[in-house]
Amino acid sequence: MVRSYDYVHRRGVRFLSWEEIASLGRKLCESLAREQIEAVVGIARAGLFPATLAACALRLDLYPVRVSRRLQDEVRFPSPIWHVPLVPDVAGKRLAVVDEIADSGETLALVAEQARALGALHVVTAALVSHSWAKPQPTCVALQTDELVIFPWDQQVLIDGRWQLHPEMASAIEAQQEADS
Repeated sequence: MVRSYDYVHRRGVRFLSWEEIASLGRKLCESLAREQIEAVVGIARAGLFPATLAACALRLDLYPVRVSRRLQDEVRFPSPIWHVPLVPDVAGKRLAVVDEIADSGETLALVAEQARALGALHVVTAALVSHSWAKPQPTCVALQTDELVIFPWDQQVLIDGRWQLHPEMASAIEAQQEADS
């Protein structure tokens, strides 16, 4: 099994609220509007939050895909793999490929490449959050930070009937604290 993401090199922890997500989403939508996109490609799972917001706010079609290193919320693959493909309907359109975070940048780049291969006229990438080491950097970013970002959907997950911080985030915070001491 592949180890989970290496969180040790992040500096600081930022818990984002739903209100901050809404604010970052609006900022991202304003950037996307300047790109004159015609449709949104949302990367499931968590990338569907900002992608849906963008599609609704900009009144555009949403094409969901699932590209991930995970199965059942567990990292299983060293690189992102396709679980739900991009539809050919993107041909001839100006697209924004949207995810919640650009960590390595690999997932956004993979989906953008597929969109171009399917005949999209123009493709921009977008993320609510991007780390400085993401290569390539997304075209549109609402927040650039190298902190460990904990999104609201990871702050309270239901495990064995109890709401708790996502175990991966708890481990990431602990690893970061150990690296700092």
